[in-house]
Amino acid sequence: MLATITIVLALGGCNTTKLSTSDGLNHVSQEHPISQTKNSNKNEEESVQKGAKSELTSDILYKVLVAEIAGHRGKIDTMLDYYMNLARETRDLSVIERATRISVYKRNNLASIEAAGLWIDIEPDNPDPHQVMTVMRIRQDDFDAALHHLNLVLESTEGDVDQKLWMVANFLGDEEDKSMVIRLMDTIMSEYMDDMDALYAYAHVSSLIGDDERAKVLLEKILNLKPDNETAAIAYIGLLKKHGKIKEALAWLESVLANKEDNFNLRMAYARLLTDEKDFNKAREQFEILYIQTPDNSDLLYALGLLSLQEDNPDDSKKYFTRLIELKKHIFDANYYLGRIAEEKNDLKKANEFYKAVHGGKNYFDAFIRVSFIHAKLGEVEKALIHIRSIEKPKDDNRIILIQAESEILMEQKRYQEAFEVFNKAIDKKSHPDLLYSRAMIAEKIDRFDILEADLMQIIEDDPNNATALNALGYTLADRSERLEEAYNYIQRAYKLSPNDFYILDSMGWVLYRLGRFDEAISFLQQALDLRNDPEVAAHLGEVHWVMGDKKAAEAVWSTALKNTPEDDRLLKIIERLRLE
Repeated sequence: MLATITIVLALGGCNTTKLSTSDGLNHVSQEHPISQTKNSNKNEEESVQKGAKSELTSDILYKVLVAEIAGHRGKIDTMLDYYMNLARETRDLSVIERATRISVYKRNNLASIEAAGLWIDIEPDNPDPHQVMTVMRIRQDDFDAALHHLNLVLESTEGDVDQKLWMVANFLGDEEDKSMVIRLMDTIMSEYMDDMDALYAYAHVSSLIGDDERAKVLLEKILNLKPDNETAAIAYIGLLKKHGKIKEALAWLESVLANKEDNFNLRMAYARLLTDEKDFNKAREQFEILYIQTPDNSDLLYALGLLSLQEDNPDDSKKYFTRLIELKKHIFDANYYLGRIAEEKNDLKKANEFYKAVHGGKNYFDAFIRVSFIHAKLGEVEKALIHIRSIEKPKDDNRIILIQAESEILMEQKRYQEAFEVFNKAIDKKSHPDLLYSRAMIAEKIDRFDILEADLMQIIEDDPNNATALNALGYTLADRSERLEEAYNYIQRAYKLSPNDFYILDSMGWVLYRLGRFDEAISFLQQALDLRNDPEVAAHLGEVHWVMGDKKAAEAVWSTALKNTPEDDRLLKIIERLRLE
């Protein structure tokens, strides 16, 4: 029975390991391990001219099967050896193509050159082997040979020059010798420097190989020659943004928009850059200009909804998000933010409805958790717990969020032991520091100082620069009036890491007070109170003043704090205790 190697390879290829590579060359997929020639349906005479298909002898069949089985088992070197020998022996085009692609995948440059050379002998006008040769000659630092093959690639590839350059970008972009690639591109581009499409493609190639400065110059040249080239303008803005030159990008856009007020895409880019810079007022103005042009543009409605929330304008925000739902765009996000607006207005039942309509998207887990919190706020604690426990906990960071949310619901009800058990079930030997820290804070509520210290010490051992854990352990020791020097050392370490942290300043003041260093304590506690008018800090500062005999100063601090938080339990207890002494 007569057959061809092509048929055997096509059949055997289904069980062959897929060869993928970062070289950017055109590799054959698993489903089609042998690339067919463009003229495979032509007559036998044309087929012979391209490279005769070899008769399938038992020896050839054996070698092909051994090669494919080796590839399937990951023994690519063996696979390559067999195919290279078959390529030399048979001169079969399908085998040569296969050998070329395997050698490129293995980054075997010598084999790639030999195989591609055999391919070129048979198909001199096929750009694929010339692509391989271009890359191989670059790796051999042979500029002239690389240029020769690259020119042949361009000559034998159909399409406009810019399309050809994009193709060049794909197969040369990952080469390590960037300077050689630049020299090649400069040489090729010498006759196309007035072609805007070619220049843009060249700018892309330059950026792809890491020469962003050249890309910037090329884009500026395009924009000088053709200021209305929007594609180049967007690329130019992206390049400036990539290198952190936001102010330069904003200034450039402002100058362009002064003459092109109706350019939607450039104004959109301008508005988004302003948002990135947190210049929300200006960003909203730009989005509103665009909104007048296209009132049902979903991206604009979404941006305006968020910016209105940012500027504490919930009524406008509600209008934009409601319209999104009517348009059936960004539905999950729109429902989520409408839920936030309703919750802020204490319309809890309405908020619940919105949150329950969030079935996916980036805000899904937060919406899910907020449903549980709302049940708890409505006094439906068991329903809240059933809801939060109804979802199988994922393995990513959302797992931690769900665990902490369940614990928070229990803690609000002062069910500390149950909250503690939630973390006991979740924590293992390699638990996330957030879980350990949360359990430590609950352990303090149930007087399990041993657990608190063990969990915080575990965090500190794993991360000696964890200022939060250092501060928590130091403050707890100071508050218990135990091991005060040790407490001071922990807080001092935290303070060096984060000297402007409100909590750490309070802790430092408190431990200094416990150590009898009153003047220093007042300095730190006053700094903390200046940063945030917190009742606990006011309680601490007032106590130090009181103990130092300055009861007038203490009363003044407490009086100010009570105006803002008249029912703070900790503040009231300290005032009552000191006044009764």
